[in-house]
Amino acid sequence: QVRLTESGGGLVQPGGSLRLSCAASGNIFTNDDMCWYRQTPRGQRELVARSTRNGGPKYVDSVKGRFTISRNNRENTVYLQMNNLGPEDADVYYCYMRVMNNAARWEDAWGQGTQVAVPS
Repeated sequence: QVRLTESGGGLVQPGGSLRLSCAASGNIFTNDDMCWYRQTPRGQRELVARSTRNGGPKYVDSVKGRFTISRNNRENTVYLQMNNLGPEDADVYYCYMRVMNNAARWEDAWGQGTQVAVPS
């Protein structure tokens, strides 16, 4: 089973930056979609950024120009560089990966969540 481990969250002042990391471990042959979501106060997960192997990155409008998603396919790792953070960005952030295991089966894997706090 694939496991995702997140790091990099924390408390930052408005206008500051954080870099989230998410590393996959386990039985992995290859990967496809890598995404970052955040949990809204209503409990819904909002797609913040998406990276595919063959396409350009996609972002929710509210983070365009401030957040950058990047990935290392060989290391099965995805990053989210967040700049000019504001209180509206404070949430729990979750990474997601779609990976193929060595049995040629696709799996959907989620990280445990990392808190980003930005005081108002």
